[in-house]
Amino acid sequence: MPDLFPAFSMPSLVENESSNDVQYPESPLFDFATGDFVIDGAGRFVMADGHTAWAQWCQKAVLTERFACLAYSSDYGSEIQTAIRQPTRAAARSELERTITETLLADPRTQMVTDFEYEFEGDSVTVSFTAVPVIGQEQRMEVSV
Repeated sequence: MPDLFPAFSMPSLVENESSNDVQYPESPLFDFATGDFVIDGAGRFVMADGHTAWAQWCQKAVLTERFACLAYSSDYGSEIQTAIRQPTRAAARSELERTITETLLADPRTQMVTDFEYEFEGDSVTVSFTAVPVIGQEQRMEVSV
């Protein structure tokens, strides 16, 4: 008589071999006011520590229009210009929050983005938000578009 409850062996589980160790490498310091890298008196780049480099990356990623620069992958940049062209301020706020959050969460060093504040002034807007890294202190950031 056939078995009503067939027996089978459990497959072996593959252990997760990938490492979730997020690294914050140092990077050349960028001055957003001048739009150029900071250079010391000897003509060498000034290096930023890992956390400052991550904060710079966040600001640069939000200010860079997605798909505008062929040097960057399609994951880099934001659609912030499209967001501020929404018909109402409520729609613009929603779209700005979505695109900034999506932009920053593309980096595994970012855990979450919270506390959005908006200041509209004519055709421009200043957005303040808090970016929380996986490791380290949260960073309050502000971008003007």
